Amino acid sequence: MTNAPITSQHLQNILSRYLAMYRTKTPCYQATMLNSLGAVWKQHHKRVLDVGGGTGVMAQAMAELFPIDEVVSVDLVDRFCASLTIQTQQYDGATLPFADGTFSAATLNNVLHHVPLAARSGLLREIARVVDGPLYIKDHESVGKLDNARLTLMDAIGNIPFGGMLWARYLSRREWETLASESGYRIIARAVPLQYRRGIYALIFPNRLEITMRLEKVSP
Repeated sequence: MTNAPITSQHLQNILSRYLAMYRTKTPCYQATMLNSLGAVWKQHHKRVLDVGGGTGVMAQAMAELFPIDEVVSVDLVDRFCASLTIQTQQYDGATLPFADGTFSAATLNNVLHHVPLAARSGLLREIARVVDGPLYIKDHESVGKLDNARLTLMDAIGNIPFGGMLWARYLSRREWETLASESGYRIIARAVPLQYRRGIYALIFPNRLEITMRLEKVSP
């Protein structure tokens, strides 16, 4: 468990060292995301794999704020900030370039909805190969077409400034449970939805769309 709450000002001090935009932009959403992750965080982890790290700044923040000795972030495209102190690596999207059981935990932060449906179970099984402990997932949950439209717009707003992926397919709660099961995992904990947005923005993009879970491998 992290020493929550992580304030947006504290997180801004970290992120602004790596991305100039955060010198003026307050990362309220990102701070809430980390606090939500902290709510399901199980323990101190020696080595954490962050899959789909993008610029790498959130993995860097986790390395500085969470009970972790080391974070390694991987992604399909090398968009990592050059000044990061964590280890980063590009990979092919199919095989993680690590030996079995290299890591004690893994994270997927707003990543899985961008992965093609047919590849999601394989990705989770590949993570399970290189990770002995839990998988922490921050993502979205939809109950229908209106939610899908909301999430598509929200993703575009959040990803375009960073050159992130725009294609997405969102899951319902039942689909999340099915994906976990067919990948050899079980959803052990779900964070209570936090206040990502307020006022009119919370009406347009309800906070229930944001989910954070801890998955653990099912014993064979």
